[in-house]
Amino acid sequence: MADQRTIIVTGCSSGIGAYCARALKADGWRVFATVRKETDLGLLEADGIETLVMDYTRQDTISALVTTVSERTGGHIDALFNNGAYGQPGAVEDLSTDVLREQFETNFFGWHELTRQVIPLMRARGQGRIVNCSSILGLVPYRFRGAYTASKFALEGLTITLRMELQDSGIHVSLIEPGPIATRFTANALAKIEEHVDLKHSAHAVEYRQQLARLNGTGPVNKHKLGPEAVYDVLKSALNAKNPRPHYLVTTPAKQGVLLKRLLPANLFYRLMRRLD
Repeated sequence: MADQRTIIVTGCSSGIGAYCARALKADGWRVFATVRKETDLGLLEADGIETLVMDYTRQDTISALVTTVSERTGGHIDALFNNGAYGQPGAVEDLSTDVLREQFETNFFGWHELTRQVIPLMRARGQGRIVNCSSILGLVPYRFRGAYTASKFALEGLTITLRMELQDSGIHVSLIEPGPIATRFTANALAKIEEHVDLKHSAHAVEYRQQLARLNGTGPVNKHKLGPEAVYDVLKSALNAKNPRPHYLVTTPAKQGVLLKRLLPANLFYRLMRRLD
């Protein structure tokens, strides 16, 4: 279809990315989905979705993605949904600087590189949508999520600045800030904390046991957790609204967190956040 809109969706091996890629295709978009591993190509390809390998930590794969999509579409890229990320748990004092860099390479620097390579194609057509999937932890802090929180706080600042700079260009920029969503995110986080944190000898060893129970599924169930379809509902608004909002909050905890931060004195708010497991 000559008028079919095209979108790049990253982080599509599972979770939010995989759901949104399929839902967008069902809604008539031409979807270019990305995964980090070749072994993850098959499931999306079986559903008729054009799937490509891209790793945010490898600039050559980012450039190859943009070149391939541009060649296949004649430079026609209507939207970019930056989504692929992971969360590195652990107390700030227990994380090496190299681990922090690794978090930022995937969650921040790679997003910036892909976005700045797509923008010229959108500028050439005078239109486009850029939607970054941030997190409620890009707006409020949470213990033992310092690396992830820092990457999302940085993403929030960069994205809103980009939004202001692109005003009147025809390119609209928005952030989605989900709270708890049912994906493989916690399973991946469990692997990262076990890989990079000395759980046994840390000053936070006792508290880590509670964190591990939550990550491995043996702890209390989060009754506020929603499915990835909740993210897709607001993604559609960001992609289709005449004047998309800068921020789209998803889940009750996310909305409550922002409201409490706005209403409570800072010391009281941070004490309240300190009590959350």
